[in-house]
Amino acid sequence: SIDLSVIIPAYNETSRLPSMLETTLDHLNSTSIRQTRTYELIIIDDGSKDDTSALALKLAQQHLNSDIRVVTLEKNLGKGGAVRHGMLHARGNRLLMVDADGASRFEDLELLWKKMDQLGPKNEPTVVVGSRAHLVKTEAVVKRSVLRNILMYGLHTILRVVGVGHIRDTQCGFKLFSRCAAQQIFPAQHLATWIFDVELLLLAKQLGIPVAEVPVQWHEVAGSKLNVVKDSLQMLRDLLVLRANQLTGRWKVSP
Repeated sequence: SIDLSVIIPAYNETSRLPSMLETTLDHLNSTSIRQTRTYELIIIDDGSKDDTSALALKLAQQHLNSDIRVVTLEKNLGKGGAVRHGMLHARGNRLLMVDADGASRFEDLELLWKKMDQLGPKNEPTVVVGSRAHLVKTEAVVKRSVLRNILMYGLHTILRVVGVGHIRDTQCGFKLFSRCAAQQIFPAQHLATWIFDVELLLLAKQLGIPVAEVPVQWHEVAGSKLNVVKDSLQMLRDLLVLRANQLTGRWKVSP
């Protein structure tokens, strides 16, 4: 019933959510955008241990002219579970998942929007993902720890084996789905952990839904919940589980 739903998964985000929300609303409420596009924001508190929900509600009350909904999950599902919940309850004709840290430049939504206009001018099933691949040799990536960069390259190698090597950056938390695509992909999603992005892209591939990759600006933001070693091992395990279930036919998907 509206043009755009913005899905924001949040876990213990009291420090980073305010600035991210301000940047998001500044863009969506700019004159050129507001006149042509209706929107809603859905903040999914993924069982936070801090006051994320209370803060989100307070921020929503400060922006009563904007359609902001806050959903509080009683238990922590994982980022993928929070995104899935938001996607299945969103009202938008297009649905954007975006991280609460504000690492991706929100104005780059327009680049994804333009690409989707080209791929699916009649609202066909389409996915457009933000990509940081062009930043590999820039300070944005070079300044990250050596261990994190080694694991990043290792993950990319595994992804080529799994079947999504055609996407240079699977993990960027800035992805736009047409409503038709979201309605096919998210009901079939199983993984709720960090690697859920890969499952979404694999599902799109299996469903024959075109996926385009668009370069976006990105910067490191302090306060990441990612435990590099622990979560990398979990990603590897989940990738194996994902591929095994798909190859054996336990996780089936059909258009």
